[in-house]
Amino acid sequence: MTVWTDLTGIDFDVRTVEAAGVPTRALIAGDGPDVVFLHGTSGHLEAFSRNFVPHVSAGLRCHAIDALGHGYTAKPDYPYEIPRYVEHLVGYLDAMGIARAHLVGESLGGWTAGWLASEQPDRVQTLQLVAAGGTKANPEVMERIKATTTRAALDEDMSLTRDRLHLLMHDGERDVSEELVEIRYRIYHQPEFQQNLHNLLCLQEMDVRQRNLMRPERLQRIAAPTLIVWGSQNPFGDVPEAQRMHELVEGSELKIFNNCGHWPQHEHAEEYNRLSIDFIASHP
Repeated sequence: MTVWTDLTGIDFDVRTVEAAGVPTRALIAGDGPDVVFLHGTSGHLEAFSRNFVPHVSAGLRCHAIDALGHGYTAKPDYPYEIPRYVEHLVGYLDAMGIARAHLVGESLGGWTAGWLASEQPDRVQTLQLVAAGGTKANPEVMERIKATTTRAALDEDMSLTRDRLHLLMHDGERDVSEELVEIRYRIYHQPEFQQNLHNLLCLQEMDVRQRNLMRPERLQRIAAPTLIVWGSQNPFGDVPEAQRMHELVEGSELKIFNNCGHWPQHEHAEEYNRLSIDFIASHP
């Protein structure tokens, strides 16, 4: 399978959208209520290639964007802290004329989406926290993210990019294609990406992370219908982390996928797509 065959059967558009003054790469397809997919740290919109066709076929207008400083979105020279990501996301919603959206945030994307839901609840119709980050500051995990991303971005050895992707998956041999490796390798080796890597990784510094954490009182402010999705072998957060979020976000639902790492939407795409579409449909 490739990204192109993942998208077979739908018309889609890849365009640059000015989001809060930041030229932003976006994949857009379908008609209907807006669903915005947000990827994780050092990721890119291709993380959701396996999710577009089912969601579009269910009557949804789908967007996946490269986050601030990520992918082929512009990379301004300042630290990418959570309020900056939120400002960028709101800028995208405004640019596309989206008053309220169903937000699907994976890892960093969940952190961003959850923060927006806690600050501007009128912009969020439903919220999906997919292996969401931001509720803990684990030095070992933070160093793992920082070290593996830095090596992959600054070294010409493509195997380091492959290793970085395999780290995300429970079964990398099955779920990491060579196309996905090459896509990420090319993104990582843009001069602008390398020059701003310290900005992208600032949340892996303890002092920065502490002031950006999704603390219990913030999670308790989330009022949007919320689905928490987790992998039982998530390398960046154990299952109790998801269970704690579930306890704090009133009325939330929790789904744990077995034999799954940090990309449930990709590793268990068929089951995840059914779950997501049913959840969105239940909160029109």
